Amino acid sequence: MSERYVLDSFAVLALLGKEPGSEIVNEILKKAQATKAEVWMTWVNVGEVAYIVERRWGKARVYQVLGTLEATAVEIEEAERELALAAAEIKAGHRLAYADAFAAALTLREEAVLVTGDPEFERLEDALPIEWLPEPE
Repeated sequence: MSERYVLDSFAVLALLGKEPGSEIVNEILKKAQATKAEVWMTWVNVGEVAYIVERRWGKARVYQVLGTLEATAVEIEEAERELALAAAEIKAGHRLAYADAFAAALTLREEAVLVTGDPEFERLEDALPIEWLPEPE
């Protein structure tokens, strides 16, 4: 059985900014390309990446990032009914951003490991497996 991961926006932004933890995300993506891992994101989390990239680096970079993500082995999931309701249930029970709740819901659905460095997820450490990336310096 291959390794299973969900990336949140923190993980992708760490990779894009070559921040601490970017090498971990890069290795996970390499495993996915070699079919040794399965990797998912939600479009909600991709949207979060898009607005942060636009703020930091401009609109042109957003299109580059989207093209790169869509060209990788990352499976980008729609925010369909069941996932949205699962995210809503997580959000109702925990203080975290709604986009983060989507990443958590997808992690649970796919029986995967969430890759993040976002301290908001500390509230969910008992509920789902997390591979922690170092926080930016």
